[in-house]
Amino acid sequence: MDLQAVHEYFSGLQERIVSALEVVDRKGFIRDSWQRPEGGGGTTCMVENGQVFERGGVNLSRVQGRQLPPSASAARPELAGRSYDAMGVSLVLHPRNPYCPTAHMNVRFLAAGDIWWFGGGMDLTPYYGFEEDARHFHGVCRDALAPFGADYYPRFKKWCDEYFHLRHRGEPRGIGGIFFDDLAGDSSFTLVQSVGDHFLNAYLPILERRKTLPFGELERRFQAYRRGRYVEFNLVYDRGTLFGLQSGGRTESILMSLPPRAEWRYDWKPEPGSPEERLYTEFLKPRDWLS
Repeated sequence: MDLQAVHEYFSGLQERIVSALEVVDRKGFIRDSWQRPEGGGGTTCMVENGQVFERGGVNLSRVQGRQLPPSASAARPELAGRSYDAMGVSLVLHPRNPYCPTAHMNVRFLAAGDIWWFGGGMDLTPYYGFEEDARHFHGVCRDALAPFGADYYPRFKKWCDEYFHLRHRGEPRGIGGIFFDDLAGDSSFTLVQSVGDHFLNAYLPILERRKTLPFGELERRFQAYRRGRYVEFNLVYDRGTLFGLQSGGRTESILMSLPPRAEWRYDWKPEPGSPEERLYTEFLKPRDWLS
């Protein structure tokens, strides 16, 4: 695998996505380049308190190390103790409007000696459910994978449903999308490029439909409550977060995925028949959105 070609694609993808998001928000992202003493570095692009995004970050990183951290070697014990070269683009977008969902996308590559693989995916975390949005997002995910075989979307969707699941809560983080890991082979780089290239088409039409809907404090508090679940997943389960922290990565960039406002309420339950309850009963469960 040509590592430089992979890095050049990731760098170009970051810039294309940030440029598109700046048009949507009408506020420029800051670009913060950093170096890692152990090897490598990256560029974090961030917006806070924008017109659309309360916080949004698009990270590009490439780091090297002498020994794979436990989060990467646990599933591949034969790689324990190997040096590595890891790179990728990771983004999380937290809009201010509660009717706009949080979006996450990640595409990454890791090489350990002569063994390498890709991983990544994208998923959507709504606070108020709209079937039109769910069908659109999953339809674009399917389209991104369609050139590689009809079985990829259902397989990667199931993987996403299982991965973005808060086991201690017994509930999904959102409505899923696609997720994959340990992907190697002749078409793997092309597949990863297709996933990255489809993100804007998957998310921006949803954002445009919802960003001007009126909302009040009730919706904002529910958004903050559900964002608490997002924090729990990222700090307890997320492989990218764990890899970054265990490998001595830049903490500010790793934790840019956390929302600026979140709440935890003791044993809170939504009002029966409310839009908040509908999120739980109709959206926070694995569904075939395209049938």
